[in-house]
Parts: sequence; structure tokens; C-alpha cells
Amino acid sequence: MNEFEAREFRVTRTDLVRYAGASGDFNPIHWSERTATEVGLPGVIAHGMFTMALAARAVEDWAGGPGRVVEFGCKFTNPVLVPDDDQGVVIRVEGTPSAGEDGLFTIKLEVTCNGTKVLGMPKAVVRG
Repeated sequence: MNEFEAREFRVTRTDLVRYAGASGDFNPIHWSERTATEVGLPGVIAHGMFTMALAARAVEDWAGGPGRVVEFGCKFTNPVLVPDDDQGVVIRVEGTPSAGEDGLFTIKLEVTCNGTKVLGMPKAVVRG
């Protein structure tokens, strides 16, 4: 398979509202500055599963489309702080694939926002 080219995804507050509607996760820390700061966060944060889904989308695109990702996992290590502006933030997904057995490839990922790793130990296994 080819080299894993880094992907960047811009995330705005509007994206968080859309994701909340699609996922059913309406926790106010993902849309209310007041609630987020009251619970000790620096501001509104992106859903961890949304961040993970963006990383999975980068892997799926690299692998050639749906059905090729056979395993995906990570830990949520740092929140993605999304400002209340039109610019939002950029989540960057980089990966290093290595060939395995039975036509499978393992991709060690690095998922960052503003230079900070936001997913811990992200890894995917895809069919070649």
C-alpha cells in the first residue's frame, strides 16, 4: 500500500452541534461555554468520539474506502478545545503503515491539535 499522507480536518462549533444531533450526545460541555467552564474545562471541547471518527475517516480514505478497516482503537488523552469563532481548530492525522500477515496493514497514528496529541495510542488495522 502507499504512504499515509497527513490529513487535516477543520472543526468548528457548528460541527459539534451537527455531531451532537447525529450521535445523540447533547452533553453541554460540547456547546455551552458556561457549562464547560463550570466543570473545570478551559472551554467547549469536541466530542472524543468525533475526534476518533475523523482519524478513522483518514484511515478509511487511505485504505481505499469502506469495509477495509478491520480494527480501530485509541484512548482519549487531551480534549480538543473549539473556540467560538468561524475558524475553529484543525485536527491533524498522520500515520505510519506497516505490512503484517494475511494482507493486513497496521497503521500507527498520531492525532494532534495545535501540536498536542489528543488521542493516545491510536492504531488501525486495514485490509490491503
